[in-house]
Amino acid sequence: MNKTDLWTKNLVIITFVNFFMFFAFQLFPSALPPYLKSLGAPDSILGWLQGIMTAAILLVRPFAGIMLDKYGRKWIFIFGVTGMLLSTVAYWFFPVIGMIIVIRCAHGMVWGIANTACSTIASDNIPKKHFSEGMGYFSLASSIAMALAPAIALSLGMQKNIILASAFLTITIFLALLINYKDRPAAEDVRTKKTSLYAREALLPSAIMFLIMITWGAIITFLALYGAQKSIMGVGAFFTVYAISMLITRPFFGKLVDRMGFGTGIWSGVLLIPAALLLLSVSNSLIFFLICAAIYGIGVGAAQSSLQTMAIIKVPKDRMGSANATFFTGFDGGIGIGAVLAGTISSYTGYGSMFALMAIFPILAGILYLIALKAQKLKK
Repeated sequence: MNKTDLWTKNLVIITFVNFFMFFAFQLFPSALPPYLKSLGAPDSILGWLQGIMTAAILLVRPFAGIMLDKYGRKWIFIFGVTGMLLSTVAYWFFPVIGMIIVIRCAHGMVWGIANTACSTIASDNIPKKHFSEGMGYFSLASSIAMALAPAIALSLGMQKNIILASAFLTITIFLALLINYKDRPAAEDVRTKKTSLYAREALLPSAIMFLIMITWGAIITFLALYGAQKSIMGVGAFFTVYAISMLITRPFFGKLVDRMGFGTGIWSGVLLIPAALLLLSVSNSLIFFLICAAIYGIGVGAAQSSLQTMAIIKVPKDRMGSANATFFTGFDGGIGIGAVLAGTISSYTGYGSMFALMAIFPILAGILYLIALKAQKLKK
């Protein structure tokens, strides 16, 4: 199979959609706390903001997966993105603390629908033989957006973020209408049949991804404070180097996983991520922060290439939406739990020791994968 077979019009469009949608969403996690602070919100409210949004996402994802499998992708996807646009505009018209929390909850729910649909549409358009490579390229768009958006958001301010996010989501809706959706709504008997909220085949990769993303929750929440404590300027470059390292290495790991199996990416992540966190815990200069970012980016990119493929590759087409929902439930849940857990740990140990302790979770992910491998051998 040559590259033109992989890069169809649909995959190119949905990859750009993924970038614009992620960028629009990621403008707000870093911009909302100082904005709410300017409105007089106490720190306790700021802490609840991420938790409420994460809970909303986790609540809606499994139901979004079922709806995608039973009723098709197109209009559910467009509903989710349109809901994101309306939620984004609502921040402008309701500059009140209580209303912003309600809007954030709604924003999280429609994001859960749109993001699950977007990944499922990408899955529909990637050949199984090169699934990890194709999904690696697709996911790079979100990784780059997640790395660039926070720094841009802080420099723009809330009002300009709303304008930029609204423009990106308008483009997203236009591009979504250009996609040739391959799926068809399920037959009546399939729509009425009871199905489980989660795809069984995706539970293991989701659990492993959950343990890995706990570390990302700690980093996005406390890296800037850790850098300020050490009087290190320019810590935001960590996210840029993280994105570049994923951009360079993720396609390579995608091909490697397709050829050599899931363990190639998972073990690379399980080894590299703890190494990056341990080095970060004793770093005292920007250069070491950036070295950590490169190692961490390679590790996360390698692991996610394997795990997202593992979650979807063996799932029947009529359960692909549920498989994506299951995988991203672990992804989002890890970030939310990681932020809360890191805050609790750092209040007792300080930031450096907290990052060192975070290295335990990817190691636990490796142990979980090893146990699963041994269990599969025993079944055989």
